[in-house]
Amino acid sequence: MKKSLIVGLAVLGATAWAGPPAPKAKGIESKGYKWNAQEGEKIEALKLKGDAKRGEEAYEVCSACHLPSGAGRADGTFPQLAGQHATVLIKQIADIRGGLRDNPIMYPFAATLTDPQELADVCAYIQTLKIPHDNGKGDGKELELGKKLYLRDCVSCHGANGEGDQTKYYPVLAGQHYKYMLRQALEIRDGKRRNANPDMVKIIKTYSDKEIDAIVDYMSRLQMPEGGAKKK
Repeated sequence: MKKSLIVGLAVLGATAWAGPPAPKAKGIESKGYKWNAQEGEKIEALKLKGDAKRGEEAYEVCSACHLPSGAGRADGTFPQLAGQHATVLIKQIADIRGGLRDNPIMYPFAATLTDPQELADVCAYIQTLKIPHDNGKGDGKELELGKKLYLRDCVSCHGANGEGDQTKYYPVLAGQHYKYMLRQALEIRDGKRRNANPDMVKIIKTYSDKEIDAIVDYMSRLQMPEGGAKKK
């Protein structure tokens, strides 16, 4: 299927294309689950040097939902991708393609990537996009609580500015939409995100709805001064 046609279908909605069903791999609900196991397509892509120029063309499939800028949508339907670490993007896309992360809307489009090189290319391109500063935010009513929780539980992995860690596959949070992060946080807490990091689950499963809302609101306001993810 030509990418121009796929882009058109993305505009109409992913349900417009009844492609092959996503595979189903054993996730956090299974005994012996190992987060970020170093195997499969992900490892092949990580060994390759991504070509951002080639990746720009491949990104056309993604841009209908995530926008040409990579800014996503403030209503939380599609996350902000711009400036995300390529390592994180490779892992998440590979998890979706392999059935470890359930995302029936994205799967048909992630499945159009032809090989590990194209996966590396598109992720290299997305990492070059500038993180926006006008992302969706919460109501700001519990920022003091959110900051307290973030500094206590999250800053050691995601950084003071939400910069994440490319070597440990911890995502950039700066510039991410409040509603998207809220949905992900609730799914992680409630055991619905099957590729979740067990270390994060241990922390967030103790949070009340109020605490999750507060910390996500605080995270939605994090910004990196340079406006983009740190490059290799």
